[in-house]
Amino acid sequence: MMKFNFIFIGFLCFIQIGFAQNKYEKESRIKKDAFPENAFALIESYLEDAKRIRFYQETDSTKKSFEAKFKKGRLHYSVEFNQEGDLEDVEFIINENDIPEDTWNRIKNYLNSQYPKLRIKKIQQQHPRMGGSKKTLREAFQNLMLPHINYEIIFSSKKEKKFQSYEALFNAEGSLLNIRKSFPPSYDHVLY
Repeated sequence: MMKFNFIFIGFLCFIQIGFAQNKYEKESRIKKDAFPENAFALIESYLEDAKRIRFYQETDSTKKSFEAKFKKGRLHYSVEFNQEGDLEDVEFIINENDIPEDTWNRIKNYLNSQYPKLRIKKIQQQHPRMGGSKKTLREAFQNLMLPHINYEIIFSSKKEKKFQSYEALFNAEGSLLNIRKSFPPSYDHVLY
């Protein structure tokens, strides 16, 4: 009986590790009233000239968070907060030309060597919270090239005659930090 328990617990751990490498995401649009007040107070001044302001609650396989998305200037921003309303990161969409050439070459070489028939869908520059929230926001909105920024690459690759989507995170030097499969959002709410 004891041996069975160890095998069962080992099996559960193996399943958990396998699912941790996948991203199942569900994003729901919410009203401003449902967005955490402390999070809104932190970004309120950055929203003054912004357009297309939207608030979301995001649930994925590991956590629940809140996100504010908007366009300011020519950039599309996404500011993510945890469930308590604490800043997690600031991301904005960029082109490959916005990444330093050496860094982009390292990223591209890695992706091409591991994922044949690659299609890049979106590239984001990510400013993770380093120190205080106000400092992170200021650095992100000034678009500073700092050694602690990351690049998030969302892409698909053909494997076994079908395409699979992935989300990869690289540091400022172009080294891989994390990669996981990304699955489309659930459309359970759609009625036919």
